Amino acid sequence: MGLKGFVEGGIASIVAGCSTHPLDLIKVRMQLQGESVVPNQAIQNLRPAIAFNSASATIAGAQPAVHIPPPPRVGPVSVGIKIVQAEGVAALYSGVSATVLRQTLYSTTRMGLYDVLKQKWSDPDSGNMPLVRKIAAGLIAGGIGAAVGNPADVAMVRMQADGRLPMSERRNYKGVIDAITRMSKQEGVTSLWRGSSLTVNRAMIVTASQLASYDQIKETILEKGVMKDGLGTHVTASFAAGFVASVASNPVDVIKTRVMNMKVEPGSAPPYSGALDCAMKTVRAEGPMALYKGFIPTISRQGPFTVVLFVTLEQVRKILKDV
Repeated sequence: MGLKGFVEGGIASIVAGCSTHPLDLIKVRMQLQGESVVPNQAIQNLRPAIAFNSASATIAGAQPAVHIPPPPRVGPVSVGIKIVQAEGVAALYSGVSATVLRQTLYSTTRMGLYDVLKQKWSDPDSGNMPLVRKIAAGLIAGGIGAAVGNPADVAMVRMQADGRLPMSERRNYKGVIDAITRMSKQEGVTSLWRGSSLTVNRAMIVTASQLASYDQIKETILEKGVMKDGLGTHVTASFAAGFVASVASNPVDVIKTRVMNMKVEPGSAPPYSGALDCAMKTVRAEGPMALYKGFIPTISRQGPFTVVLFVTLEQVRKILKDV
């Protein structure tokens, strides 16, 4: 019974991930807005947030970096159009192989574990689980799933962000396997778990808010008799769950994206020393609302993703019910 939960969750997650991949790519590009090139040849390969830290921006014998305001933010539609114009329609699916691997590792694990915990912790009479236990199950399942899927997550972020770099600085990964192999050789195996603390934190927040709120809202709708157990209930509960997950996870997601995407040059200090350093530099350079960059594409992606995820999951459960 437990294994079936992993299979059901894995199938639904892969379908949802591939369906909404272009929206996820646009979200990543928007989250990286503001990381423009610093006009100083000695540090031009570093992320610009470091230029706003006076202690780090000065190099021996060089003038301090000149402060250049970040370019004005553009919306998700504009970002999507620019990607298509500059890189072609296929660019909207850059890193899709990493998405498939990520969903296979991360989402299959978290969905399966949540289902196992749900079966163990649910009330035997009503079949329902208290909200606190739902949240606890989501935190546990999300954290373990993220640790398993982090290499694919790093590869996905890099492949999605590659098109925004100058041609000479692009990594040009051929696929997710090539990305993971090259990262291991060039930056060490530990680079595959770069930003893992952020990934784990985000996954715990997303899983707890997404899965717990879906189950809670669905149960409330059915108990109050607002709708019957069908497509309408599934869509309503899943879209509400997607909104809750987006609001809760966006700040961590922005920091995670920047830490995973940073380019570490041999012999040079990394642009960010960690999650807190990245958050501080981002807020100092771009303001507190920078932590909600990409929120519109996040909710635009998280909403459809969650709807497709749970609607597919419910259908797969019906198909595999007697297996």
